[in-house]
Amino acid sequence: MRTHRPLRTAALVAAVLLALLVLAGAIAIALDPYRLVRAEFARQRWDAGLSRASIDVAGHRWVYAYNDDAPRDAPTIVMVHGFTGSKENWYLLAKRLRGQYRLLIPDLPGWGESERKAGEDYGFVAQSERLDAFVRATSPDRPVVLLGHSMGGGIAALAAARHPRDIARVGLFAAAGVRFRDNRFGIDVLAGKNPFGVEDEASLQRYLDVLFHDEAARPVVPWPASSGLIAHRRAGAAFEQSVLDRIGRGPERFLPGDGAANIHQPALLLWCRQDAVIDPSAMALYAARMPQPTQVMLDGCGHMSIMERPDAVADAVRTLVETP
Repeated sequence: MRTHRPLRTAALVAAVLLALLVLAGAIAIALDPYRLVRAEFARQRWDAGLSRASIDVAGHRWVYAYNDDAPRDAPTIVMVHGFTGSKENWYLLAKRLRGQYRLLIPDLPGWGESERKAGEDYGFVAQSERLDAFVRATSPDRPVVLLGHSMGGGIAALAAARHPRDIARVGLFAAAGVRFRDNRFGIDVLAGKNPFGVEDEASLQRYLDVLFHDEAARPVVPWPASSGLIAHRRAGAAFEQSVLDRIGRGPERFLPGDGAANIHQPALLLWCRQDAVIDPSAMALYAARMPQPTQVMLDGCGHMSIMERPDAVADAVRTLVETP
């Protein structure tokens, strides 16, 4: 019988260590439940076949996801997220384009994991100049296809208009920056509100409801991850308001649309018919100012086409890239 004691002792030690690890994990999550959100983002990045890197450009530390598994002569596709968004919004699309093009997906300065500096300007113009610097630093020897969603679409429009040597083609998805038909979101913005503000479970649900039309594509954020996400958004509320004051109500709010007249590169405009944020009427306003852009209107999706209809968006992007 004595010969079995070492085995029993080892099993007991293993059980104690496992219990300690579980306890440590529970304490870590209790102290910072946003860890669960970060873990899920990491899982999504791995599933999309992306890696993570950082670079210092234009006075900020940028964090970005990337994939270089593409033919040597393939262009670089840079994907730019929208207001309150992050690089993770693009992962479903990136998964479908991986291996065909070089992919760069940054968190814009001030957002996500990238650096935010007190007192800095994070409006359309300043961000478009930073974005162009990022493009030049990360893809100096390949043509760049720039894709922008929502706020990121307005930023991408200005970057493409002002720096045509750096941007070979551009895609604007539900892009902000024009005076679209009035909807509840736009009315609230003009009234000084932040319709995307999140401060509790109810407002988190409203936020997701206005972003997504397709319920099957709408993210589920269970507790305690939801409490971490809510705390994270509450901590950034003043920053969100300052950016919205500039891009939604300030003198810059229509600069992307005005600048679109100078976009002479091949261009794609893509919207969803049920978009409750940037009304689909915005697509015609952009199209009227741009020389012959391709227009794609998808049905059955809301503001987040890149997550609700990634296959259709991927097809449109391939057409943009491959059409002579």
